[in-house]
Amino acid sequence: MHMNELSSGKPHHLQGPVIILVEPQLGENIGMVARAMANFGLAELRLVSPRDGWPNEKARAAASRADHVIDAVAVFETVEHAVADLNFVFATTARPRDNFKPVKGPVEAGRVLRHRVEAGQRTGILFGREKFGLSNEEGSLADEIVTFPVNPAFSSLNIASVRIFEAR
Repeated sequence: MHMNELSSGKPHHLQGPVIILVEPQLGENIGMVARAMANFGLAELRLVSPRDGWPNEKARAAASRADHVIDAVAVFETVEHAVADLNFVFATTARPRDNFKPVKGPVEAGRVLRHRVEAGQRTGILFGREKFGLSNEEGSLADEIVTFPVNPAFSSLNIASVRIFEAR
């Protein structure tokens, strides 16, 4: 089996969405995202202007055997470049926004992504910064919004949240 294939024999890009992290700060967070991706059969990770540069040994250490994800990371200078080749992108948010884009919950978003991948489309999920998520301008580059139920007193959904989801 070629390194770009999983157990189904399909190339990685046909397995699921590209995960895009905007300006990730900590290598450990990037590694945890890679590990979570590997747990769910995802393999294509893109970074937009990582604070500590790339490659990052802390990311590799935290990835815990998800080296295939870390080895294939692509780095971009802007969100626009990171999503340019994708047919459909979800932006993640936990905050309600006055937005003209459709908003889906996680289950419905998963169905949308699955159908689009099966139709041969390239899809992605855009995650914001650890501290404040995505800007409105960055969110506007997405086709739709996916939101997750969170504690309203502490509504932050970003790459640091992946670490929490993975622990459950």
